[in-house]
Formats: sequence, structure tokens, C-alpha cells
Amino acid sequence: MSTPAADDLTADSAQQRLARAKEASRSIARLTSGEKGAALESIARAIEANVERIVTANGLDIEHGRENAIGDALIDRLRLDEKRVTALASAVRDVAALPDPIGQVLGGHRMPNGIALEQVRVPFGVVGAIYEARPNVTVDIAALALRAGNAVVLRGGSAARMSNTVLVELMREALHAVGVDREAIQTVDDFGRDGAKALMHGRGFVDVLVPRGSASLIETVVTESTVPVIETGAGVVHIVLDESAPLDWARDIVVNAKVQRPSVCNAVETVLVLRQAAPLLVPVVASALQSEGVAVHGDDVVAGLVSGVIPATEEDWATEYLSLDISMKVVDTLDDALAHIRKYSTGHTESIITTDSRNIERFLAEVDSAVVMANASTRFTDGGEFGFGAEVGISTQKLHTRGPMGVSELTSTKWLARGTGQTRG
Repeated sequence: MSTPAADDLTADSAQQRLARAKEASRSIARLTSGEKGAALESIARAIEANVERIVTANGLDIEHGRENAIGDALIDRLRLDEKRVTALASAVRDVAALPDPIGQVLGGHRMPNGIALEQVRVPFGVVGAIYEARPNVTVDIAALALRAGNAVVLRGGSAARMSNTVLVELMREALHAVGVDREAIQTVDDFGRDGAKALMHGRGFVDVLVPRGSASLIETVVTESTVPVIETGAGVVHIVLDESAPLDWARDIVVNAKVQRPSVCNAVETVLVLRQAAPLLVPVVASALQSEGVAVHGDDVVAGLVSGVIPATEEDWATEYLSLDISMKVVDTLDDALAHIRKYSTGHTESIITTDSRNIERFLAEVDSAVVMANASTRFTDGGEFGFGAEVGISTQKLHTRGPMGVSELTSTKWLARGTGQTRG
């Protein structure tokens, strides 16, 4: 596990970095659970010891982002204050405390000829990630990848360039300090778009690629990549309120799901209210949202029940606002709500607020999204909240995984066969 004394991250080409990650992945796969835990603890300590340095670098990114008018939503995702940096270190320790998935036996049996079969979890090898304006993802993905025995190649985008440069440098130094190959963490940020292209075309070096960001970024990666991709989708997230929804539940859950952090993919974007519930629920819920500074884009019924409503257009129902905006529509029945979700949902998260057990079970069974909830805020769709320590992203596809992606989702499987000289006739 020896590594070079000097960090030569700025040398060579993007493809050479992919090759070095591939080479490093072999030693990372052999690390014991304790060695991986020690590496992650070293990373956590390095982050805590360099809070000021990280925040200063992030301030330069924030300044540059404002100069380039990247928008409030991206600025919020980009920001690393002291509290968020400390939380990053804590998340790394949470990941280190997770059970090691590598070697876990998922199943097996003995063949009639006596060969013993076992299916076990193994690392992917090299995990690539392309994302934008999320320096926290730099740490989260690296930590999860390492816990699962993988090397990682990161492309964090120009908006977070200064923050990511410091974070990657600190993590590589932290690995080296405990005798782990620093080449297990690579970045291709300094190659710009050519780096992203090399990562997308890194078949043979990169085993799986995870895009995380805007719909256009994800579509580009899915379309152009020759590396297998786990798609993380946009979040046109819905909450349905039926006639049995308790007023306080409806108000508090919708406000929390929109306002608590509007710039993230699990924030609610559309509220669907069943017609019988509309006279009671719409004025209270909409007014509560407006009092928090939310612009309500509503249909004619909503506009007739609440003042200050912006007339909703067809585009609103398909929009992931990522801001203090929300669309609200009154539908006749639960059937109509389900039809609306089928048409406009991105398959991320949907929730229903109701005390009707039949509606709960029907909603949970029929809605085809990665996470389906009853009587809870959509903001809980999160790897940390689900107990994963951190997350790579929210997968909205059905292969190889779905929903929040943690350590286990960064593994594959292989079959082990132990025989005693058997041959096939």
C-alpha cells in the first residue's frame, strides 16, 4: 500500500488518472474493514483540521458563482459554511461506522454434485461521479466508495472548482497518512470538459458512472457515456392531500417539504388536493406557504380560494423549481391524482397525506417512484436520513439500484464455487 512521496495530481492526462485509479482499486479492494475505517477517520480528521481553509476556498467559488449569476438554488448547494464542513466530517464517520458490505454472503447452496456455491458482495472497482456545484458530494461519494472497497474518480464541475480542489487534496493526503494508496481518489476537474468526456468514455478503467445534477447534465451523461451509468433523476415531487387529511398534517408536511430546503431534489414541487378537501385545506396550506415566501402557482380552483395565486400553466406541472415556488392543483378523485403523477412525475418521491388506510395502501402500491410515502415529508428521501451515513445520489432508474444510494449500492456480486475435483459430463 505504499504510495509516492509527492502528490503529482496536477501532472499527466485524464486517462492516466483513470488508469491510476484502476490500479489503486486493486489494493483498496484488499483492505480490511478496520483499514478502511482508519482511512475514513483520517479523512474526517483532515476535514476538521482544515475548516477555515475549506470555507475560504468555498467563498471564492461563491463569489465566482454570483458573478456568473448561477442562481440562488445552485449557490445554496454550493455553500460550505463551518457548520456544513463539520457535518461533512461527521458524515464520513457515520459511513465508517456502517457495516462493511464486502464479503457479505447473499445466498448460496450446494449443487447436487457437491460443489458449494456462495453469492457474495464485492466492490465495483472504480466508481466515477459527474456532478455540479455540490462540494459535499465530493466527500460523500469518496467516503462511500472507499467504505465499499472502491477507488473513485470525481468531476465536480467549474462552479465548485476551488472547494473541490482543496477537499480532494486533503482526502488524498489523509489516505497517504495511514498508508493507503492516495491514487484511489482522483479528480479530472482540471481538464474541464475533456475530463468529463474522458470519464464518460473510460470504459475499461471506470466500472460505473453516477451523474448527479441538472436534468440536462444527467441526460448528457446517459446519452454520451460508454461506461455503465446509474441514473439519478430530477425531482418533480408530489404530495397528495385527500379529504381525510388532518389539517395540521397537511399544512406542516407541505410547508416542511417545500421550505426546509427548497433547492434540493426531494423538495415538493406539486401539491394535488382532492376536490372534497379543497375548501378546507387549500386556503390553509396555500396561506401557510405564502407566509414563508413561497409563490403558489395554482389552477382556477386554487386561485378562487386563495388570493395572490399565480395562474398555473402546463409547464408548471412538469417543472422542478428548486426554489420557493410550488404548483397546486385540485383534482376530482384519487384516480385523477394518480394519473397526474404518472404523467408528470420523474419517479423520485411522492407522498400522500391521509388517514384512509385504503388510500394509503393503494397509493403505496400503485405509485411507481423510487420512494413512496404516506403521511411524511418528502424531505426524508435522503441517504443520511435513511441511515446510510451519506448518499451517492437518488437513483430513479430500476437497474442496478433504486432510491438513495449508500455503501451497499456501490457493490456488485460474484459467485464463489468450491469443489472437490468435479467435472461436468
